[in-house]
Amino acid sequence: MADAFGDDLFSVFDEEQAGSSKKAAPKSAANAGKTPDKAGKPQGDSASLRKRDADDDGPDEMLLGKRQKLETVSAEEINLSELMPKVKSEQVETVEGCTHEVVLPANEEYTPLKPRVGKAAKEYPFILDPFQREAILCIDNNQSVLVSAHTSAGKTVCAEYAIALALREKQRVIFTSPIKALSNQKYREMYEEFQDVGLMTGDVTINPTASCLVMTTEILRSMLYRGSEVMREVAWVIFDEIHYMRDSERGVVWEETIILLPDNVHHVFLSATVPNARQFAEWICHLHKQPCHVVYTDYRPTPLQHYIFPAGGDGLHLVVDENGEFREDNFNTAMQVLRDAGDTGGNTGAKWDPKGRKGGTKGPSNVFKIVKMIMERNFQPVIIFSFSKKECEAYALQVSKLDFNTDEEKKLVEEVFNNATDCLSDEDKKLPQVEHVLPLLKRGIGIHHGGLLPILKETIEILFSEGLLKALFATETFAMGINMPARTVLFTSARKFDGKDFRWISSGEYIQMSGRAGRRGMDERGIVIFMVDEKMSPAVGKQLLKGSADPLNSAFHLTYNMVLNLLRVEEINPEYMLEKSFYQFQHYRAVPGVVDRMKKLEEEYNAIRIPKEESVVTYYKIRQQLAKLGKEIEEFIHKPRYCLPFLQPGRLVKVKKEDLDFGWGVVVNFQKKSNVKAGGDLDPLFVVEVLVHCSKDSVKNAATESARPAGPAEKGEMQVVPVILHLITSISSVRLYIPKDLRPYDNRQSMLKSIQEVQKRFPDGIPLLDPIDDMGIKDPALKKVIQKVEAFEHRMYTHPLHSDPNLEAVYKLCEKKALIAGDIKAAKRELKKARTVLQMDELKCRKRVLRRLGFATSSDVIEMKGRVACETSSGDELLLTEMMFNGLFNDLTAEQATALLSCFVFQENANEMPKLTEQLGGPLRQMQECAKRIAKVSAEAKLEVDEDSYLNQFRPHLMDVVYTWANGSSFSQICKMTDVFEGSIIRCMRRLEELLRQMCQAAKAIGNTELENKFATGITKIKRDIVFAASLYL
Repeated sequence: MADAFGDDLFSVFDEEQAGSSKKAAPKSAANAGKTPDKAGKPQGDSASLRKRDADDDGPDEMLLGKRQKLETVSAEEINLSELMPKVKSEQVETVEGCTHEVVLPANEEYTPLKPRVGKAAKEYPFILDPFQREAILCIDNNQSVLVSAHTSAGKTVCAEYAIALALREKQRVIFTSPIKALSNQKYREMYEEFQDVGLMTGDVTINPTASCLVMTTEILRSMLYRGSEVMREVAWVIFDEIHYMRDSERGVVWEETIILLPDNVHHVFLSATVPNARQFAEWICHLHKQPCHVVYTDYRPTPLQHYIFPAGGDGLHLVVDENGEFREDNFNTAMQVLRDAGDTGGNTGAKWDPKGRKGGTKGPSNVFKIVKMIMERNFQPVIIFSFSKKECEAYALQVSKLDFNTDEEKKLVEEVFNNATDCLSDEDKKLPQVEHVLPLLKRGIGIHHGGLLPILKETIEILFSEGLLKALFATETFAMGINMPARTVLFTSARKFDGKDFRWISSGEYIQMSGRAGRRGMDERGIVIFMVDEKMSPAVGKQLLKGSADPLNSAFHLTYNMVLNLLRVEEINPEYMLEKSFYQFQHYRAVPGVVDRMKKLEEEYNAIRIPKEESVVTYYKIRQQLAKLGKEIEEFIHKPRYCLPFLQPGRLVKVKKEDLDFGWGVVVNFQKKSNVKAGGDLDPLFVVEVLVHCSKDSVKNAATESARPAGPAEKGEMQVVPVILHLITSISSVRLYIPKDLRPYDNRQSMLKSIQEVQKRFPDGIPLLDPIDDMGIKDPALKKVIQKVEAFEHRMYTHPLHSDPNLEAVYKLCEKKALIAGDIKAAKRELKKARTVLQMDELKCRKRVLRRLGFATSSDVIEMKGRVACETSSGDELLLTEMMFNGLFNDLTAEQATALLSCFVFQENANEMPKLTEQLGGPLRQMQECAKRIAKVSAEAKLEVDEDSYLNQFRPHLMDVVYTWANGSSFSQICKMTDVFEGSIIRCMRRLEELLRQMCQAAKAIGNTELENKFATGITKIKRDIVFAASLYL
């Protein structure tokens, strides 16, 4: 057998593929790839194969490699010892309630921890939990530890002990947290406990010579890059909320910081529960050549009960009890209530808007109902989580008629509120937000989201922690870090918009937020109520309510600031940072598993014997090609302008969703929806309601979302399912009469008989609409595809195997072998990836950009431009530096320059783009020209940069607001100029002040005093009144 999985199929491939347009899919009655062939027609249309085909080198590079035998990298060839981190782990015996492992360098012997001798660094007035005792023992032995436990389990105890120990030993200790607000709160707590405490957040610096410094991770990173003297005296660094490291934008800062820390520093990492805690500890041990312990507990001091409240129902259903058992029967009952509520509204299950909420006013009245019920049952205080600021406020206003506070409490609320807002000017006290929130607070109702004025947000936190607010409407940021538990947590929705699309919240997000329920020592159990207004299958529900926490995965990516700082610092280079990253480490750890998988796959591959293999493979490839062309024709047919006129009620269509093939169904209706895309544009989305044959179980409780096709021998149920247009794979030329009312079961089932009748009448397959003759598609590209289909169909019908009685069996074997070959290829790619340092190519491209723009020399020596760029970490350093060197700021006033810089720090979506005057529009256009040049250089350097999306990062929506503010207007005046929330304006101004300070440093670095003074003037112009009111925690 010469070359079975041969290089080229035959000349047709080359001829046909040369002109193949990338777009496109089935013809001859659109039959491509689904050809009604004579011999059992095994459809070579498997989704996984198509996907793999698309991922691979190109259409000719067929799945089965280029030779009859696959070249395989044997496990022996891969020198695993080079790649694998040299660490080992030991289990440490503990009492029940927690686990304790230690990871240590492979060449070190494990010596058990020594019990403490003498007095503890800090005594506690309560009995410590087992996990706290274990973690403190590690700290007493001067060894790093990762403490992984639920929210409010008491992790802070471990941090406090490390601080007390460092202070006793006259050493310095750094406590880092992910956000400024959290740093302020932690500073407050630590200061009350230890006094010798300072704070550094970029906005505020208090007592920077203190022995214990609380700071944001960004500040620690810049101290490390600048070789700060402080670092020489630091013995311990505590990282709070280390699971934040998986944040796609800012997570990389944690990794940089941890890599840059000296090896003699010990660490305390505090984390929510993460399933791969040991892997993180292995990285720390590998990186800093020191043991790292993992103390993990799933223990909740207050057990939780999880309830579902179905929209339209009037009761709660316990779905997970305090022992963590999932009650499937209760879950199914709740879903049945949802379905009944949907049916009474005459709903076919398809009328959900894209946000996953039901139209009308049902949702809101449900929140009112539940909050009222919580108060009546004495389950307060309650935190009500919503996933948007506007929803938060709308729900709070709905319950504003209720009153949860006594007169005594009302007086206290007013007193706290007046003291807090005392520092504001009389005009600022009259701001709508300040005036509107007090009546709510007096009734015991609070709101907490990023759009609130910071001073109000902090007042509300203080009121809530003092028990003066009984219902707090908050966004998910409230669940992060800040320790403010309640008795009950209520979720108003199960879906959220994550910047790209609407999705179910993940089990990890659910764990983090629901962890706020149950106050230690006060509540016997915490209560979590989950409002569901959309059909959810038991599988989704169970995954969400009982799923595991999200793993701690690296979000490492290169930034210019990182590359330039590493070029500037002599001892370390960017390549080192890549090699040492957790991102790289996670890939190294996967190697042994990949090698084992590859061995198994090779054995499977070699065990499959196919008679006349060469001929079978040729036939298989023809069929694959037909399936691919079929897809191209499908894409033409799916264009709404071609297919919508034919989707009349009664039309027969074929529906396939991923690997669920529903076969033929009947169109009932179609509707156009608006799907919000990432950029905020509306993308028309067509949803077709199709009556299809479903498995009875799948539509029993949760209607359409979890519908599955009925099995071949199963007596299923015809059900109307909403189908997105592109899931319709074929449109028939046949139309059936459908009953007016499809709610009765018999009417729906009658349609199944009609479809079966049609199939009997057309034993060779139901006729399809011809894209050219019937649908009138005149596109010349489609004609080309159809010609190719005809050529391949001719090849297929004339192939000797086509009429072979054993075709079905050998084809399946070939398909199986092809899949395995694809898996082997993927495994080889994975190994190749693990052996090379990831992102190295991107680093080369970024260095090329730096050279071309004059930031560094060809021998990686940093130039003046590069030194200036190192000063700016709050905005796009390349663009800011280019603007400075191009003299773009020279002719601007301080107010104009400040307004222009706001584009770099405003990060939220605003609905309206302001009409800018020429004095702002001109500088903006110059900045955009400069940005286009950087995008062009980046693209030429082979970086994946899309000019439009790069330019869209710089948002001018607050330019006129900042300009007006810098010219002395009041805060109430600028709030009227925009629909952006007050809190977001302030956040932008504070970031802007930080950027202006960095620009002062940059101007100083090039010796431009005039520019330095201009930026300094900008600071004095914006730094006033409510925008920079001090935090109540300080």
